[in-house]
Amino acid sequence: MKLTLGFSPCPNDTFIFDAMVNGLIDTKGITFDYVLEDVETLNIWAEQGKLDITKLSYNTFIHVVNNYALLHSGSALGEGVGPLLVSKKPIPQAGIENLKIAIPGFNTTANLLLSLAFPKAKNKTELLFSEIEAAVLNDEYDAGLIIHEGRFTYQKKGLHKIIDLGDWWEQTTQAAIPLGGIVVRRSFDKKLSTTVDSIIKESLAYSWNRYPELSPFITANAQEMEEDVMRRHIQLYVNDYTTDLGEKGEKAIATLFEKAKEGGLLKEKMNSGIFY
Repeated sequence: MKLTLGFSPCPNDTFIFDAMVNGLIDTKGITFDYVLEDVETLNIWAEQGKLDITKLSYNTFIHVVNNYALLHSGSALGEGVGPLLVSKKPIPQAGIENLKIAIPGFNTTANLLLSLAFPKAKNKTELLFSEIEAAVLNDEYDAGLIIHEGRFTYQKKGLHKIIDLGDWWEQTTQAAIPLGGIVVRRSFDKKLSTTVDSIIKESLAYSWNRYPELSPFITANAQEMEEDVMRRHIQLYVNDYTTDLGEKGEKAIATLFEKAKEGGLLKEKMNSGIFY
């Protein structure tokens, strides 16, 4: 059986999927026709139902939950891993609603958190996440919402943190931050979804067993990132929640759904549960 699969070229995703897409583990008779794309492209494709299995932002998942079901493995959640709003010059939080802000996509969880924290901040423009820092430094935008490796590089580039939206979420909800998850089509039967879930878990275990070694698949797709930054990226975004969401992870995701509903950000009524 061949299934289509989408994930990002970031080290946390390539670390998770390396073994299963490159034939390093037993994939139970399933082959994966995979594509690497930025998270916003994957979000748009999820809304179109393009792939069988895909990484997506939890902000997108709340809108496609009737078509896709969440897997227990592969998610990016945690503490201290949220998106940052940064600027070229120090700016007080009181002025955020008046800023021209570059965001990594309207469908990203980063934008959802910004919308929940500052609902009056409406002047937003989508950019590829890797282009946001440069756009702010070039005075094209007052501020930028950065994700992924931007957490580790913005200070070296001379940018200032306005707010850590991950900290805001944790202090407001006392829950972990749900950033991205792995979903499968709801049309899959439970046995197939369970098998895919187990393959992802085994693929992740394969990478951890060889860590801190980084495979060529990880380094070749990391956009010229230094290896120490790749490892920091993996250590931050790949954790116990990634292996299995567990009760705390499930609670965090349910809280995100509740907050989105309270904020009037849900597009349609849920006809099914979160998981397969």
